[in-house]
Parts: sequence; C-alpha cells; structure tokens
Amino acid sequence: MRANAEHWTASLYLRDLSPYLTWMLLKTRISANGVTGLMILVGWSTAAALLIPGIWGALLALILGQLQMLVDCCDGEVARWRKTSSPAGVFLDKVGHYSTEALIPIALGIRAAAYPFEAPADFLFTTLGLALALLIVLNKALNDMVHVARANAGLPKLADNKGEKVPQAGLIATLRRLARFLPFHRLYHSVEMTMVIFVAAVIGLIAGQPATDRVFLAVLVPLAFLALIGHFLAIMASKRVRS
Repeated sequence: MRANAEHWTASLYLRDLSPYLTWMLLKTRISANGVTGLMILVGWSTAAALLIPGIWGALLALILGQLQMLVDCCDGEVARWRKTSSPAGVFLDKVGHYSTEALIPIALGIRAAAYPFEAPADFLFTTLGLALALLIVLNKALNDMVHVARANAGLPKLADNKGEKVPQAGLIATLRRLARFLPFHRLYHSVEMTMVIFVAAVIGLIAGQPATDRVFLAVLVPLAFLALIGHFLAIMASKRVRS
C-alpha cells in the first residue's frame, strides 16, 4: 500500500479535469518542465493574492491554490505522453511546492500586519509569518533529508509503504495514531492553507480584520512547531533512517 498517495483534491476531482487541460497543453509546444514552470508561477500568484486585503484576496488565493494543484497534475501527464520525464522535472516540482508553501505564510504575515506597517507592533506579525514559513519548509525538508541520508549511507531507495515509514510501537506510534483524529499537521500544505485562510477571512467579515488573521497566525506558528518536532521524532522512531 502506498504511504504517500497524491493530494486528496487530485483524487476527489482534479484527476477528472486534468486530462482536458493536458490535451490543450499537448496541442502547444510547451514541455513538461514548462508546465511545471507554470505551476510554480501559479503557486507564487497564490501567495501574492493574499496581499489583496479582505475576503477577495483570500478567495482569489483559494482558487489559485486549486489551479496550482490542477497544473501540477498535468506536468506529469505531459511528461509521460511525450516520454520526457527527467530529474530536472522532479527538481522543479520540489522548487514549486517548497517556494509556494514558504511564500503563503510570509504573505499571511504581511496581510495580518495590515500594510502600511506601524513599527514596531506590526512587525510582530511579519516575523510570525517568516517563522511559520521556516517551520513549514523545515518540516517538508525532513522527508528529503531521509532520502539524502539513505543515499549517502549506501542504502536502497525507501520502500513506499507504511511499514517502512511509520513507527510500529511505543509512545511515538501512539501519539501518531492520536494525531489522525486531529490532523493539524495537514494544514500546512498550500491547498489547506488557502482554505483555512479563506475561512478566517469569512470570520473576519463579522469579527473584524486584521484581528482574525492575527489570531489565526498566532495559533498556526506553535502548531507548526509541534508538527515539526512530531515529524522528526516519527522519522527517528521508524525504519527510515536505520541500516
């Protein structure tokens, strides 16, 4: 059984839509890596949309976040159709997701600070946005660190199954099972982030902005820290980094 299935939006509906977009892309001369480049630009645009105050910026980010995932489905389809899969494509895909998921919290911090900034109070929220971006990127990097560590140790590629990647016993395994009932660690993907930011914007119509974004950001940072620590401990307790 695959431990890392594709994002739930792809399984839910994007894979039903992507063949139509892929068909249109195949009629052009754009390469698979070019499609990945489009995915990167859409991801950056998602973060930029959050700089638009109020609910409309959050709504635009929500739509663009879904569009990024749709284009992300298409680059692999174009590569398989044209038989042009390459390490460069995998690398660009990583760049797209890492950069997007770092820029969204940075933009959220600027949004919460409510430009123009009034120093020094508003810089607390831009700093929280930067801290959240760092925690998210570090959390994502842990999985890639595992692959690098295994390669440097001369170990085979990690098997894509839960037995290899999930702690089987002990406190860490118990805590991981409990986390399935409150999966806050999933909030830090670009799709989920734009969804909850939009929900916060809707609440802000009643409770007021930027207060809602500020509370939301202040809650996300410690949760991201907990997710990072939990992810690190889960890796160390699993078979992933054992010879």
